[in-house]
Amino acid sequence: MYNFTLTIAKWIVRLFGRVEVKNSHLLPKSEGYIVTCTHRGWLEIVILGICVPRPIHFMAKKELFDDKSIGYFLKNINAFPVDRENPSPSSIKTPVKLLKAGEIVGIFPSGTRTAENTPLKRGAVTIANLSQAPIIPAIYIGPRTLKELRKMKKATIIFGEPIHIETRSKEELENFTELLNERTNSLQKQL
Repeated sequence: MYNFTLTIAKWIVRLFGRVEVKNSHLLPKSEGYIVTCTHRGWLEIVILGICVPRPIHFMAKKELFDDKSIGYFLKNINAFPVDRENPSPSSIKTPVKLLKAGEIVGIFPSGTRTAENTPLKRGAVTIANLSQAPIIPAIYIGPRTLKELRKMKKATIIFGEPIHIETRSKEELENFTELLNERTNSLQKQL
């Protein structure tokens, strides 16, 4: 269902506007990696899926899965639930397993949709450390809805240099989280 949904999404997005992708050459070709992105609306999820050449397994808040039909759809497009208030070991095990199998995991490290600079949570860095998969930071600039895409006509995704994490210290994990934040802010300035 992922590929079918992606094909429809590409058609709709191209019908309403255009997508500019910068630095796609930085995306690993065959290994698993985490792609992190800003999260202001739902459209960047769709456009990120369009711009990354392999399927993405998105972490999504568990509340989205409460409705059975929406939950069924989300699971079939590779999303998996995470309890943000009480993260369980599966919040880490599921993405680590996917990454070690060479898959791509999409994480929104601010943890919520926001238009402001929200401090990043440590989850992406922790998962990268456990899986030994790189983090590819990304920034999305553009419309948040199809209506806005029709008006603005353009959405932009820019990918950053991979961040490789290897540590056993919680303090160093915090430092890497800050590095991810700095790299994300740097991408913002490039646009």
